Amino acid sequence: MLYLNPDDFVLKPALATIHCEPNWKWRKRATPMPNYDLFYVWSGEGTVLLNNKPYHVGKGHCFLFRPGDETEATHNPQNPLVLTYIHFDIAETPRLIPASHRILENTISFESLLTQYVRLFLVKTYGAEIEGKLILKQLMIHLLREEQEKEEKLGDASHSLLETIHEIANYVQQHPGEPHTIESLAARANLSQRYFSQKFKQIIGQTVKSYIVYSRIKRAEHLLHFTGMTVTEAAYALGYNDLHFFSRQFKQYTGKNPSEIR
Repeated sequence: MLYLNPDDFVLKPALATIHCEPNWKWRKRATPMPNYDLFYVWSGEGTVLLNNKPYHVGKGHCFLFRPGDETEATHNPQNPLVLTYIHFDIAETPRLIPASHRILENTISFESLLTQYVRLFLVKTYGAEIEGKLILKQLMIHLLREEQEKEEKLGDASHSLLETIHEIANYVQQHPGEPHTIESLAARANLSQRYFSQKFKQIIGQTVKSYIVYSRIKRAEHLLHFTGMTVTEAAYALGYNDLHFFSRQFKQYTGKNPSEIR
């Protein structure tokens, strides 16, 4: 999208910044996504399922859904999501497309562009469509720039560090029921807790705590689907002593109660 002419962006009337109600859910569509959808989280806590892959989201998480994607989302009613979505199409085949999901580091300029775009269409603003296409291209450039900068940062990381972090992530996935902590995993990596946490999020794309929970819930789904375990048995096998807490986390990450999986 870096090399597209602004006129190649086809604006859609589906756009808004919304404060989600406590009982808000984005249910899976009967048909896949028909166009592109830029989806940005300003605040709150929730889970987005993109083509059945869960993402635990908060401030700064940005998705670029593509035609054909299947999407669902839920959030924490005690910490509801505030988000902006912008639907659009493209008249030409793009050479570069931003990643489907990114946690933005430079949120201020990106949020300013989003605000400016939405305001254009709240009232009949003179030249709104022309300016909107220019802003939309700026938003795409911003995402591609962050992607490039992240690749450069990762390039600076030593190969051994990458191997270490991936080994730790694999260890967590293979042993989801163990009482993992940042302290224990950092010690396993022979790194300080602060440095380990920073590099883990940079390389894996999730915080250590979020990845631990994600690995447990993915394993729980497998146990409930294929082993005949009850919800209680699966919860205890994965280190949960509080069945209600397990059920809340499971629903937060999958959008379903564990009893619905069996």
